[in-house]
Amino acid sequence: IYMFLASGFEEVEALCPLDLLRRAGLDVKTVGIGGKNITGSHGITVVADMTEDELDDAEPTAVILPGGMPGTTNLDASFVVHRALDDAKKNGALISAICAAPMILGKRGDLRGKKAVCYPGFESYLDGAEVPDMGVTVVTDGKIITARGMGVALEFGLALVSALCSPEKAEELRRAVIAS
Repeated sequence: IYMFLASGFEEVEALCPLDLLRRAGLDVKTVGIGGKNITGSHGITVVADMTEDELDDAEPTAVILPGGMPGTTNLDASFVVHRALDDAKKNGALISAICAAPMILGKRGDLRGKKAVCYPGFESYLDGAEVPDMGVTVVTDGKIITARGMGVALEFGLALVSALCSPEKAEELRRAVIAS
């Protein structure tokens, strides 16, 4: 499972889902585009587990793209990110994106015939996708999960846990972190 981080990523959209996935016992590696120390859109620097040059895996279990600007455009400019998406798609792996990042999938044609959401204002990039009304914040359609933005990072993370582990594990984590 690879989460790609590029300069200008939205910190909560990356770290909240990453935390949930690791709490679920999943082996998630963060991949820094342009180096190991990646600074988010709000000045928080994260040390990635590996750089893009160290990634050599043609069979990812999942690819996760946090949004944020200019993080999304920096991810979109990366050959390594596109190669990972190609490999994931070819192998039927989970592909996920939140906030502005679904635009990458839309521009690639990966959302044609799928339901998908994104940060308001980026819908025009979701080429061929069916975009539900604004009340829908996280969408799972087959092997693709998309979400609106930072305010639903927890729900996005739980959707990832549900898809990669089980709905029961996601519910267990929901109760643990929300205490309800």
